[in-house]
Amino acid sequence: MKPIILTDIEGTTSSISFVKDVLFPYARQAMPGFVRARGNEPEVRQWLDQVAMENGGMCQDTMIVETLQGWIDQDRKHTALKALQGMVWEAGYRSGDFTAPVYPDAVEALRRWDEDGYRLAVYSSGSVPAQRLLFGNSDAGDLLPLFDAFFDTAVGHKREADSYRGIARSLGSEPNEVLFLSDVVEELDAARDAGMRTMLVDRREDYPQPRTGESTHGHRRAESFADIDPAAA
Repeated sequence: MKPIILTDIEGTTSSISFVKDVLFPYARQAMPGFVRARGNEPEVRQWLDQVAMENGGMCQDTMIVETLQGWIDQDRKHTALKALQGMVWEAGYRSGDFTAPVYPDAVEALRRWDEDGYRLAVYSSGSVPAQRLLFGNSDAGDLLPLFDAFFDTAVGHKREADSYRGIARSLGSEPNEVLFLSDVVEELDAARDAGMRTMLVDRREDYPQPRTGESTHGHRRAESFADIDPAAA
C-alpha cells in the first residue's frame, strides 16, 4: 500500500523566511486599516472582542490592534490572532499584494505523487485557513486540488506523538501508513514515536549548515523533494 504523505510547510515545502519576512510584517502593517474597515463585521468583531476580554476589557480598537501587533512581534500562537491574520492575508492574496512561494522541487514532486495515486495532506502550526490560502495562491498556481486534508495545532502540538496518532485516525489509516516530511527534528521524533515513517527535509536555503549524523536523530534525510522516494521511505 502506498503511504499517505503528510507534509509540513515552513522549511519543507516553502521557505521559512516567507512567513517571517512577508506574511507577519504584512499583517502587522495592514491590521489597523483592516480593523477600521471591517471591525464591525460579526466574523471580525468576535475575535476583537475576545482579545479585549482577555486583556481587561479594552474598549478601544486601537488598543486591541496594538495588542495584536505585539503578539505578531512575539510570534504568539493565539487563536484570535491566527483568525484575524488569516483574514488580512486573504485580502492581501486577493489584491495581488503577494503570492506564496513554494519550492519548485516540492511543486514538481507533489504533482507527480498526486498523479501516481498518493494521498497528500498538510500539518502545519499555521491555521488551516492560512494553509489553504498559501497553497491556493502559490507562485506555481492553485495547488489545493493536490491535497486531501489539512491539519493545524487544533489536533495537538506538533511535538507530541498523540497529535500524529489523531491525524492518522482522521485520515482513516494506521500511523505506519503515513510518511511525515518536516524540517524540524523534534516534530519527526514525535511522529516516529506515534509510529509514522519520517523524512528530514534539510534544505540548504533554510539550513546552510547540513544536519547529518547524530543531529538527524536517526531520521532519513533529503535536501530536496526530488530526493524522496515515498515507496522506499
